[in-house]
Amino acid sequence: MTEPTAPLIITAAIVGAETMREQTPHVPYTPQEIADEALRCADAGAAMVHIHGRRDDGTPTQDRETFAAIFDAIRQRTDILVQFSTGGAVGMDVEQRIEALSLRPHMATLTTGTVNFGDEVFMNSLPTIRTIAKRLQKFGIRPEIEVFDTGMIDTALRLCDEGLLESPLHFDFVLGVPGAMGASQRNLEFLVNSIPENCTWSVAGMGRHELPLARFAVEHGGHVRVGLEDNIYLKKGRLARGSFELVEKVVEYARRRKRPLASVAQARELLRIDGATETAKTIG
Repeated sequence: MTEPTAPLIITAAIVGAETMREQTPHVPYTPQEIADEALRCADAGAAMVHIHGRRDDGTPTQDRETFAAIFDAIRQRTDILVQFSTGGAVGMDVEQRIEALSLRPHMATLTTGTVNFGDEVFMNSLPTIRTIAKRLQKFGIRPEIEVFDTGMIDTALRLCDEGLLESPLHFDFVLGVPGAMGASQRNLEFLVNSIPENCTWSVAGMGRHELPLARFAVEHGGHVRVGLEDNIYLKKGRLARGSFELVEKVVEYARRRKRPLASVAQARELLRIDGATETAKTIG
């Protein structure tokens, strides 16, 4: 594992496609609300935000117009790195999921396998994965490999052999989704030990597992994703007032460990993000 003194990258997953206001009044929907929360997370210590699109009523969308409005609103407030989801919501086809990539965010996710997602199925056939990888290549976007189970690591490495991904990769281990790999420290250690040594990694624990796994990552040289997409509680019975409060909790862990937080510039270097646009723009 990486030295636990390396700068810590905190990613705030502030929206998601599943968390609704019926669950927590603090989840943002509109581009302005998302940008306001991105600024709060940046001020709290996050170096990157992970973005899904929403309609004003909270309905998930991956349309380019919505993502352009979100990207522009964030850029007007903060220089935090912006990562787009290509997962979208269960049931979207691949072109819906990736139409906003022409905006050239700093990073975008790539899930390298199909997984049960509660009562539904998050479909990612190999042709779908290749389509997304090619679109990322086309626009020069650095991928974050989303891993819900062990075989997804092998598929990502296979795509490196095919020339569709470039090593070293950055992995995000998403643990605790019902139907996928469980959110245990043992599982996380196994995944970390299964990736090439020159790769970087972060962890996103679901629900009550979010902060314990974040603490483990802080202590073992990994990076952390927290936010209302994955967990709406700061502690049992206490809703987080926003993703920024979850970021603040990770910052507290890092300070106890005397681990420095990564600045945006340091996160760019650690994640090997080159030539990313600073504003959303039309391509070609």
